[in-house]
Amino acid sequence: MVVACCKEKRVTTDPIPALDLYEGWVVPLIRDRVAGHGGLRNRVLVLSALHGLVTADALVSTYEQPMTEERARVLAGTAPEVLRRHLARFPSCEALLLMEPSYAEVLGPVPVTRTRLITDPMERHAEIHAVLDSWSWP
Repeated sequence: MVVACCKEKRVTTDPIPALDLYEGWVVPLIRDRVAGHGGLRNRVLVLSALHGLVTADALVSTYEQPMTEERARVLAGTAPEVLRRHLARFPSCEALLLMEPSYAEVLGPVPVTRTRLITDPMERHAEIHAVLDSWSWP
């Protein structure tokens, strides 16, 4: 699973896990689903406009960086390889991407059998829960 960052972040001077930094959009839904399940949390990646594709527990600090065309070009040079390495460590035949199209373009083709891209996750919580339920995520 890959979830995009959002503008609403905790304000902190100390780095905290990426999945815990973001307070808006659909991130809290994902954080709640994996809470207390480190094995599942390990399978979540966050696509940050500043930090690129990072694990849920990668330490990051509060920042402000929109996904510009230039930033997307830079991240497109690194994110696909990070995703490939992550999938080598946590093999999967399915991927759920919760992000706007400009973020999905950064990832390029996702090397799994089935990829589901949801670009408007705030309107589709039931669909997100259905996918995670089908994966037996709590």
